[in-house]
Amino acid sequence: MGEGCCNILRKVHEGIRDNHSVGGSLAEKTEAINKIIKSTLKTKLEDYKGDFPEELTEVLWSYNTTPRSTTGKMPFILTYGCEAMVPVEVEAGSLRRSKFCYEDSEVTQRIHLDLLEEATIAFQVKLAAYQQRISMFHHRKVKVQPLKVGDLVLRKVMPNTKITSHGIFGANREGPYKV
Repeated sequence: MGEGCCNILRKVHEGIRDNHSVGGSLAEKTEAINKIIKSTLKTKLEDYKGDFPEELTEVLWSYNTTPRSTTGKMPFILTYGCEAMVPVEVEAGSLRRSKFCYEDSEVTQRIHLDLLEEATIAFQVKLAAYQQRISMFHHRKVKVQPLKVGDLVLRKVMPNTKITSHGIFGANREGPYKV
């Protein structure tokens, strides 16, 4: 059970990391994706106790086929360059599936692949604009106060200097220190 789930998560991260390369480190992005997947799994597993392997694939599929607010597109499109069909559409049938023409699809797929680089650049521009809006939102309440010699300041406690025996209740700042 555990090894299969790890393999699925590894494949998802390999697909996502190649196309979400704007800002932040890969470890930060992977951690953010893991948080989303964990919270979704927790809500899904409240009703289905013990069905972790079966629910994991559904959660990963929903994550990859849900449009992101930053780009307006699904990670599946950014990774593979085409839109995914929801399993319900495949099982129950849909207008899109009934009107499917293989030759037209192949031509359209080639066109999309040719335009994929431009689409990726457009997504990166949208993402940069989104990040700028978020940054402006968070920084609008910041009041700049210049420091003078002799002022007292607190220093942030870094993970390597944190006292592990204090756990999560340990201090976030240390000091005061004179400038």
